[in-house]
Amino acid sequence: MTSQMLREARGFEEIDEKRIFPEERPLFHLSARTGWMNDPNGFSYYDGRFHLFYQYYPYDTKWGPMHWGHAVSSDLLHWDYLPAALAPDELYDREGCFSGSAIALPDGRQLLMYTGVGKMQTENGEIKEIQTQCLAAGNGMDYEKYQNNPVLDGKDLPEGASRFDFRDPKIWQEKDGSYRCVAGNLSADGDGQILLFSSEDGFSWSFRRVLCENKKRFGKMWECPDFFELDGKWILLTSPQDMLP
Repeated sequence: MTSQMLREARGFEEIDEKRIFPEERPLFHLSARTGWMNDPNGFSYYDGRFHLFYQYYPYDTKWGPMHWGHAVSSDLLHWDYLPAALAPDELYDREGCFSGSAIALPDGRQLLMYTGVGKMQTENGEIKEIQTQCLAAGNGMDYEKYQNNPVLDGKDLPEGASRFDFRDPKIWQEKDGSYRCVAGNLSADGDGQILLFSSEDGFSWSFRRVLCENKKRFGKMWECPDFFELDGKWILLTSPQDMLP
């Protein structure tokens, strides 16, 4: 069931996109349907089409509470806009629905895994943004957030791992049908690390281990990891913050 916030975003983008003429858009690169576009997310093949989501603030051409925009293509060249997929309409993601990934489930649904950002008061009274991992499942057009969100939060992290820098889950399915995801995190000593989690059904998740540690080599916080097998080897990609020349 779509929330009022998501319905409002979908109604706004449908009207506001008419102000943008086709010749004002790039021919090759996908642009935001309207408003602000940030990180690409959830790039996947589902139900016969390529799906691409993106961090999205539909109401202005500047940063705002992140939604997920949505576009589909049959050839990766020509894209059609679909209504916004996610809006920050829950306590755990009211500061924004941030980066994540997508996968097709055996029951025919598409599963989105994303970072929800909320706020909490620390022991010293400071208000800080807290990051958790959340799920939404749907039919390629409409998505329902999982009733037990967030599925990964501070209690699932190893000792000393930051609850405030914990984001960008990349999900995949193993050959045995189980699921894995990696996420970026900041360790107790302020250094980047990639955490590995597992699930039997894609909905109930648990921490497995620290997959890789920065060890003060490449910048600080590590974001937007990808982990995949290529030619018999496993490849880890990540984006280091504050990396010096």
